[in-house]
Amino acid sequence: MSVTSERMKKQRKIKKLTQTSLAELVNSSRSSIAQIETDKYTPSYAMLSLIADALDTTVEYLQGKTDNPLKTPVTDDNGDEPPLTEGQKQVAYFIDPSATPEEIEQIKKLVEIAKLSKHRL
Repeated sequence: MSVTSERMKKQRKIKKLTQTSLAELVNSSRSSIAQIETDKYTPSYAMLSLIADALDTTVEYLQGKTDNPLKTPVTDDNGDEPPLTEGQKQVAYFIDPSATPEEIEQIKKLVEIAKLSKHRL
């Protein structure tokens, strides 16, 4: 198995999520999650980002680029607020009066992920 599939499965079990519940969080199917976990399917970066958010980890960890599974905020040298996470950037981008129905659905997904992981966006 690839690092991504192993780490995804491990983090899903740590979060006590089933493949079905993870699939619901990322608006996918259980079979898609199973195919990713068994290396039969390679997820897009966008899908991996949603999965990482749902599992309260980072894409870099799932890809094996770091061994730290925790999301750790980084501050600037001058002590300013930490930079926005990918989820926060997406919400900020999508909060717009001219949002399409697809964009509104994306906002809803991100809010659900945040509620389940008990993190603020």
